[in-house]
Amino acid sequence: MAKRDFLKTLTEEGILADGAMGTEIYARGVFINRCYDELNLSKPELIKEIHTDYINAGSSLIETNTFTANRLALAAFGFEKKVSEINRAGARIARECAGDQLFVGGSVGPAGWASKSPLEEDELKDIYCEQISGLVDGGCDVIIFETFLQLEELRIAYEAARSICNLPIVTQVSLKYMGDEGFVGLDPAFAAKTMDSWGADVIGVNCSDGPQGVFEAVKKMVEVSTKPISAMPNAGMPQMIQGRLLYLASPDYFAEYARRYAQLGVVLIGGCCGTTPAHIREMKRYLKSIKPVKRTEVRIKVDSVGHCISSVAPAEKSAFGAILGKKFAVSVEIDPPLGVNPEKALEGARLLKDLGVDAVNIADGPRAVARMSPMALAVLIKEKVGIETIVHYCCRDRNLLGIQMDLIGAAALGLNNVLLITGDPPKMGNYPEATAVFDIDSIGLIRFAANLNKGLDFSNRPLKESTKLLIGCGVNPGAIDLEVEVERYKRKIESGAEFVFSQPVFDIELLNRFFDCIKNVPQIPFFVGILPLASLRNAEFLHNEVPGMRVPKKIMEKMEAAKTNEAQQEVGLNAAREALVAAKNLRQVSGAYIFPPFGNYKIVSKLLDVIR
Repeated sequence: MAKRDFLKTLTEEGILADGAMGTEIYARGVFINRCYDELNLSKPELIKEIHTDYINAGSSLIETNTFTANRLALAAFGFEKKVSEINRAGARIARECAGDQLFVGGSVGPAGWASKSPLEEDELKDIYCEQISGLVDGGCDVIIFETFLQLEELRIAYEAARSICNLPIVTQVSLKYMGDEGFVGLDPAFAAKTMDSWGADVIGVNCSDGPQGVFEAVKKMVEVSTKPISAMPNAGMPQMIQGRLLYLASPDYFAEYARRYAQLGVVLIGGCCGTTPAHIREMKRYLKSIKPVKRTEVRIKVDSVGHCISSVAPAEKSAFGAILGKKFAVSVEIDPPLGVNPEKALEGARLLKDLGVDAVNIADGPRAVARMSPMALAVLIKEKVGIETIVHYCCRDRNLLGIQMDLIGAAALGLNNVLLITGDPPKMGNYPEATAVFDIDSIGLIRFAANLNKGLDFSNRPLKESTKLLIGCGVNPGAIDLEVEVERYKRKIESGAEFVFSQPVFDIELLNRFFDCIKNVPQIPFFVGILPLASLRNAEFLHNEVPGMRVPKKIMEKMEAAKTNEAQQEVGLNAAREALVAAKNLRQVSGAYIFPPFGNYKIVSKLLDVIR
């Protein structure tokens, strides 16, 4: 048995499960006229190979190859007398692969599918008890019921498991999502409340019609239950290609939805039909940026002798802090160089200073591309140009020890303006196999920095001096799940954020909707993101490839109508001007955060003309 406690690990850290077993067996040349469950006896090395691939991809829980290993389904192949043997073997194979530090889930699917006539409850319960007994004998840590369409049958299966073991039980239903029409048949909220009432340890959704449908389902489930939630979608509906059924949802697409599940609070995430080790590997990378394997909560405490240094007002922290809320301020983003020569960045900073820009903000390995340290460039700009700098700092590349050292070092160098963000996962950059650290996320990082400002280190031990960091955060008014974004924004402010920079906004109505959603959240100086589009290709990339970035249809149409790059750039500039003017007239907006396209700092002058 695993040395770690399944439910404790689930609630404290979250668990990434594996993907499809049948898909992997099929991909290895075993066609569907075979009994896949019986392969536990005849081809155990094949099953071990699949388990190992999922573990190497990052799974912390692997499911047994026993989804249809009940007497009714096995009877179709003449193996109805081997129920216990097949399930016990499936559990032992998985246990051997998982060792003591990973978890083994006993996979149990609906038995009623294989019956040509209705079954009495006692008969059905006996069928489940027979299968589950084999899984328990084989060494499973948890029983996982999956792909149930009928709550009544799931209840019988659940009660069967409870009657013969004390293992944690996961109950999952499969749902039919029809887009704008919602769910057909079983309602996810009703299903969640029903499974909760039984006492199931974990409730959730698996298979269904793909990642989006499962996302909509768990959104409803988390509203009506406090139980841990699971989400294990399939990879969309399969298509027949050259005689083979293939699932076409890409690992990147699948992983993006895994991140959204985690943002909703889902703690057990995996895959069903069509998902492969490649999907799980991407999920692992994406999830580290939003829900670390070991999440560290940073809490500011006053120690036993009452040590706590009073917070310093923003105006006393930096020249940038002194103008917050006093004027419509402008900050322009500068990317550090890819090499050691900072001249282009310095020239850009000089130009921006001459234009009257209030500060430059320096990105920290944007899109996970390795560039010069933003702190090093900030020091050079302060010394050689003399303009205020705002240093981006992300959680991706440093552990807690490194974070504390860096932030104290920044304060010692006078780099008090910091924008604290989670950071893009390494998969997006030029070192996709690099290890992402993510000991904390942006909320924890903000709380950590606020702790340093109070004269306490991460362990709540007194520092000899406090820092005077002016703490900024990021927000995306166009986030796909606005409720989650608003909640995280609120938590950032509660943790100590003092100003906010938004992602680029092209649609002012979108910004107004966001402000409506945060009307009950404490206000801090808000800098709206402004990005002049450089070309039609640039606009299409942002609209289609960057989550939460939406370019309005009317701008896209104007871009398409512009036949030259120069004409397209003019369309992009005019759209940015309109957005800037409209944002400046909103009472909630304190300034602009400008993204010069491809380092074109000269375009900033044309953009600022409209608000001078």
